[in-house]
This record gives sequence, structure tokens and C-alpha cells, in this order.
Amino acid sequence: MMKRMDENKLEPKVVLGIAAHPDDLDFSSSGTMAYFASLGAEVHYLILTDGGNGTDDSEVKSSELTKIRYQEQRDALDTFGGKSVTFLSYPDGKLANNDDLKKDIIKVIRTIKPDTVLTMDPSVLYSATRGMINHPDHRAAGQATLDSVYPFARDHLAYPELYEQGFLPHKTKNILLVNFENQNFFVDISKTIDLKLKASVCHKSQIKSIEQISEFIQNNAKAIGAKSGYQFAEGFIRITINI
Repeated sequence: MMKRMDENKLEPKVVLGIAAHPDDLDFSSSGTMAYFASLGAEVHYLILTDGGNGTDDSEVKSSELTKIRYQEQRDALDTFGGKSVTFLSYPDGKLANNDDLKKDIIKVIRTIKPDTVLTMDPSVLYSATRGMINHPDHRAAGQATLDSVYPFARDHLAYPELYEQGFLPHKTKNILLVNFENQNFFVDISKTIDLKLKASVCHKSQIKSIEQISEFIQNNAKAIGAKSGYQFAEGFIRITINI
């Protein structure tokens, strides 16, 4: 049975969203992030790549695009009072779930100490219904995040050099995975849909029509809301870690 927000409340104190590109978290989850912020939670973003491939404008250099997208992400986070954003600047399109990436993610987890981590569901390969193939960077980001949360950020003997450097172990309690079709947990964003729209349209380099993207976001939130009994909602796979 689907879990409505009021049936199984999640009121985090520190939230860390981890995604491959600037805009990933805002298009998918900024209604939820804004809701958590409205409850008093610290909301942090960790963006893994430089976003330097995300354009069809042949006149824009990758390094220029990265600067634009980083500022767009900062502006988006500011719309709902997010606490911080960290950029790891791995090359866009080449993200790999390797030791270097996991160590960098573990450092941030052990520094920020989130009780809730939100990331992409790495099991989503494609959606025939939506006519989309999931970006390989999204899948790598999701898998590296899951690996980092459990067990590596928890265990001091995992990557012992981090422990020696003062990055002490941390246990994250809740994981929210963005999955476009399968969800077991819903967040009522009826009061934060406007903030989601504001955050999303900050990513002007990724938007051809503000009207079209706004309509898409609202229609998608309505559809998820219809499944969960809310006017507007976002849905996730929620995992509560008990070990």
C-alpha cells in the first residue's frame, strides 16, 4: 500500500540531495526539498559533474556552460532557502561509480551528516512509457550514492584514509530515490509547487520554453498527486535503513 506523507511522516533535520547535473534535483524533487526547508531542515545539494555537455548551442564552450549552470544551481537553491551546494566537477557524461567518486561522496556525507539522502534510483534504465533512456550519469550517481551511504560512510574501516583524515563515520537513516514510475512514498508539495517552479526555471540554459516546462511540471505533480490524494505531489522509493 502506498505511503502518504501524513501516514508515515518524514521530518528530517538535515537533507542531502545528490545528483549528477545542475537541474536534476530541482526538476525532480525541489518541491520536496522546499517542503523540508519549510519545516526547518537544512537542505544541501551535492552535484557530481560539471554539466558541461548540456546544450545544443554550438557557440557555447563547455567551460562557459559550466559557469552558467553552477550559478543557475545556486540561484535555484536560494529560491527556497537551501543551505549549501557543493560541486565535484567530474566531466559531464563520463561519471563512473568508482573509488574516487565514492570517496568524494563519503567525505560530504561525513561532513554534512544528513539523516536523509535523496538521489536518483540507479535501477531505472529506461521508460518505454515516457519514451526515455535514463542518462548513464544519473545511474552512476545513484549507485555511487547508495554504496557510499551504506555501508561505506558508516564503516570506519572502509576507506581508512578518510577516517585518518578526520572524516568520522556517519549513519544515514532514510533514503529517497527518484523513480518516475514506481513509488512507495509521497510528499505533498501543494504548498511548495510555486517554489518548485521558481527553482526549475532558474535553469534557463536547459529550458527552451518556460511556459512548456511549467506546464509539464504542474501536470506531472498533479498526476502523482492523483495517486496519493494530494493536489500536487512528488513520489519516491523510500528506504529506511534499520541496520
